[in-house]
Amino acid sequence: MRVGVARRVARDWVTENVRNEDWFRGAYFSGSTVEMPDEAELPTGSDVDIMVVTGATDPPPKLGKFLFRDVLLEVTYLSWHELTSKEAVFTNYHLANAFRLNTIIFDPTGYLHELQSEVSSCFTHYEWVRRRCENARQKAMRGIQSLDAAAPWHDQVNGWLFPTGITTHVLLVAALRNPTVRLRYLAVREVLKKYDHSYLYPELLQLLGCADMTSQRALEHLGELAHTFDAAAQVARTEFPFSSDITPIARPIAIDAAQELIKEGNHREAVFWMMATFARCHKILAADARELHVNRLPFFTAMVRDLGITSFDDLVERGEQVLCFLPRLWGVAEAIMEANPDIVVY
Repeated sequence: MRVGVARRVARDWVTENVRNEDWFRGAYFSGSTVEMPDEAELPTGSDVDIMVVTGATDPPPKLGKFLFRDVLLEVTYLSWHELTSKEAVFTNYHLANAFRLNTIIFDPTGYLHELQSEVSSCFTHYEWVRRRCENARQKAMRGIQSLDAAAPWHDQVNGWLFPTGITTHVLLVAALRNPTVRLRYLAVREVLKKYDHSYLYPELLQLLGCADMTSQRALEHLGELAHTFDAAAQVARTEFPFSSDITPIARPIAIDAAQELIKEGNHREAVFWMMATFARCHKILAADARELHVNRLPFFTAMVRDLGITSFDDLVERGEQVLCFLPRLWGVAEAIMEANPDIVVY
């Protein structure tokens, strides 16, 4: 399916389901598809992300991923109050990136277009790029410093994994690239090559623990992840923020897309999302099928062990390595900002 067709279907969903609600304040596209032209084919592993802005102070939980007229949509609700401070939007690296292009679907108040115009006009200004990089760096630091020894093992692993992965976002933001979630390591590898800093990429992989991961071993882990994923998708009852990511309709994103990456030689770049998905599956199994959780746990443990982690102390130590790495990472981010011809310096 072409991206333009998928966007029209997404617009229809907004029109038919939320546009006429009293609380509706607008909607816009987000995520990896916003930079794709209408005539491009929607890749395997891509959904169409829709942000629905609501006037409610506390927005409802995101609808997550679901099929609508053969298009996989992911709908997230965003409170209007999160957008009222323009400075907060300018410095939030995810929000600013979402508004750098005009991806607005509906804007009944006109404010989203006003905000988008202002974000796009200063998106490439050095001051704001630097502040967005700092926003990403601080997010990584806070995540590492919030590791919880009392949390279940799968939550401990993801508590370390996600802030470790934010190191890639610091560099992607410096390069004015989309801070993508699933493909962050593939994207940052391209950025480092473009700006002649490829020497840093092995260090990012070492922090994640997959620098020496082989294609064969990644495929073995993916095979066990697929079994765990299918089990979790079948028994899931408890609602989590990520629940729609662990469903049969989301399987192409979690499993098929990872297999494609591995076959293309990007097995190390597949590890981040495989590990995140593995941990999320076990969170579901621990809540809804305890015996399955216990039975499948050795395969999760094996992948974590291949990343060099066997205990919470290991997570703490690896987190400290990330914190020690951040000054060097920041130096490279500054070098990229200085070399980026699209960044405006006043």
